[in-house]
Parts: sequence; structure tokens; C-alpha cells
Amino acid sequence: MKKKMVKQSLTVLMISFIAMMPFQQTAYGKSTLEINADAAILVEAGTGKIVYSKHEDEPLGIASMTKMMTEYLVLEAIEDGKIKWDQTYKVSDKVFQLANAPGLSNVPLRAGEEYTVRELYDAMVIKSGNGAAIALSEVVAGSEGEFVKRMNAKAKELGFENSQFVNSSGLSNYDMLGLFPKGTDVNDENMVSAEDMATLAYYLIHDFPEVLKTSSLSTKVFRPGTSEELVMKNTNGLLKGKTYHYKGADGLKTGTTPFAGSTFTGTAKRNGVRYISVILDAKDEYGQPSSAERFIQTRELLDFGFNEYKTVSYSLDSIEEKKKHTITVPNGKEQEVAIKIDKPLSIRLTKQEENKVKTKLSLDKKKVNEDGSLQAPIKKGDKIGELVIDTQEDKDYIFDKDSSSYKLNVYAAESVKKASWLVRSARSIQDFFGNLF
Repeated sequence: MKKKMVKQSLTVLMISFIAMMPFQQTAYGKSTLEINADAAILVEAGTGKIVYSKHEDEPLGIASMTKMMTEYLVLEAIEDGKIKWDQTYKVSDKVFQLANAPGLSNVPLRAGEEYTVRELYDAMVIKSGNGAAIALSEVVAGSEGEFVKRMNAKAKELGFENSQFVNSSGLSNYDMLGLFPKGTDVNDENMVSAEDMATLAYYLIHDFPEVLKTSSLSTKVFRPGTSEELVMKNTNGLLKGKTYHYKGADGLKTGTTPFAGSTFTGTAKRNGVRYISVILDAKDEYGQPSSAERFIQTRELLDFGFNEYKTVSYSLDSIEEKKKHTITVPNGKEQEVAIKIDKPLSIRLTKQEENKVKTKLSLDKKKVNEDGSLQAPIKKGDKIGELVIDTQEDKDYIFDKDSSSYKLNVYAAESVKKASWLVRSARSIQDFFGNLF
């Protein structure tokens, strides 16, 4: 009996003790993330909304993540028909030296040998081949110096605010055996902010989604069946078969130099939702650069996006749920018109953010009279207004966005002719007596 009482007392004491302890959790919209890096950012890839950020505007070293800009310019040149996947490139002396330099990440390229653009591209994206990246810069622009000019011009075009590109590979210029691009200095470094890197990833994925077919490969054999055959292993630790495998991960690029530390631009897609993350100079618990931590912390960022936000869909039902979607047309032959939208809008929101959303139908001022009534005649397919979804978010985006509102065009689903003068007069008389009595 006493033992039973003692057990009960201990149970009550333990419950009381646990209740008094601080309970840590990640509430919707309130991140308990502690990213140990010089800078970091998490972006929802569909809208460009910044979900998490730390020192996101500070330009820092990016090392081989530089190759993402090289990828963009190569893919752009392919799309524009200026170069082709199967065209060949003969290895220059500069590329030979840097592609075979000890201590640099490379797929060795032979002097005087010819390689296709596809072979060089795969070597750059999968194995992070520095020589391959420089070779591609020569293919696209004739020289790496000219290519660097294009890199900075493209950065400006894409809206970068804190960036400097000095070579195509991401190497420190002082590691390039004196062969750094013309117009740059031996001490120059590629430096880009986390937000600008996320912006580059956004446009790379949206403009050239095929980039993910290559960046998602854990391995690929370079020149199979030849004396140059080499198994290229992807440096992205989140891919399938890798130590930090993350479901849905399919890109994008790692980077490591003494100057930049351990960096990583990652992306993953689950259930139709994609996030982009950037980690610049990840640190371990002792404050030292850590290759592992860039993947561990990226997983934490992605988990936060996927778990703490949910997809909320907005349509005409957001205004009149389960009702016939019509608007009155007082002067129409039929006194109402059915309305429609192209497709619902899906937004990633926290629970608190969802509760603050306001929706309204805003009619085109050219389609209404002085009292705000929709006027006939109306043709089927005419835009008659907009469905405004105001999230009232206190969020930033990686590109300019005027407000927290989203707008969906609203169209007439049918035609409505203007009623005759006689019919309109009769309605006016009817309304008069109806109001009178």
C-alpha cells in the first residue's frame, strides 16, 4: 500500500516538474531555427517569398556556387542557338593547366583534346570541375575575361544588389596559377549575398528547369568506355544515396574555399511545393567551417518551410463558398452574369497568416456606373474585375513586390446584352413602387 502511494506521489511530482519546464516548439511563423552560418536564407520558390533570413544582404564568398551563374549563361546560349550541346571545344593551354592542377576540384581534361559542351557541362555541374567551367566560359564568350563581364551584366539584369563575379569557376583568383581573367585582380573573389544567390537559383530553376535533371544526379560516368572514363560523384550531400539524403532534394550547388568556407545552395520539392535555401560559410559548434553543417542546416531550413507552412488555395469560393458565382447586371437583358477565374491561387502560409487573409472582388471601373453596378453589354470572356487576396503579410520577397496582395483576373462566363429602354423603364417603375410600399 505504501509502495503504491509512493509511486503515485512520484508520478505527480514528475508531471509537475515537466509542466514547470520550458516547452520548446516551433510555432507557426515563429522560427526557433538557429542557423550557425555567416548568412542564410529560405525562399518559397513559387512566389519568391522569403521565409527565413539571416544577414541575407551581406556579400560573402560563394566559392563554386559561382558555377550556377556559368550554368545560367550556358543554358541561355543553348536556348538562343548560339552554342549547341554536341559542338566540340579544343582544350586551351589555360584550361589544361587549371583542369589538372593539384588540389583543385576537377575532371582532368587532356591537352589538345576535344570535348562536347554536354561533357563539359556535366563535369561542371556534377563534379564541380573548375577546368570545365573555364572551358565553357571560352565556348560562350571567347575568353573568361569577356565571360565575367557577361556574368556581372546578367546579375544586374536579374536584380542582384550585392554581388561581384571575377571568374567563371568560383576559385579564388590567387589559386588560378596567375591565369585569372583579364580585367580582374589576383586578390579578387566572387562575392554574392545569400538573397542574390537565392534569386539566381530562382531564375535558374524557372527559366531552365532542365538544370535539375543534371544537378539531381548523384553520379555519372564521364566518357564511358574510353581511357578517360571517370565516375563523377556529386558534391551535394542531400541527394539520394548521400549521407544527408533529403526527400525531394534535386539541386543545386556546393562551394568550398578557404575564403568562402563551406557554402551550399539547395532546393527540394515535395507535393508540388519547392523551396530554395542558401547557406554561406556554415560553422560547427566550435565556430569552425563545416562541410557537414551546410547540409545539416539546410535540412533544418527545408524542414521549417515544409512543416510550418501549408498550401492554402483561393478562388471565387473564398468570397462565396458553395454559392453560384454571379454578379448582378441591373441594365442587362439578364440581370446577372456568371463569373469565373482561370485557376485558383495557391499560397504557402502559416496558420496565423491564413487567419489574417482578406479577400474581395474588385470590379473594373470601366465596366461599372456611378453607383458601382456592373453594366451591360458584356461579352463572354471579358475581364470584369479582379479577385484580390490580401495576405497582410509582413514578408519580403527576393524581387520587387509592391504589396502583400495577390490578384486573379475575373472573367464573364457568358454574354449579357443590354436590356431595351422599355424593359429598363418598366424595371425602374417596379423598383419605385417596391421601395414605396
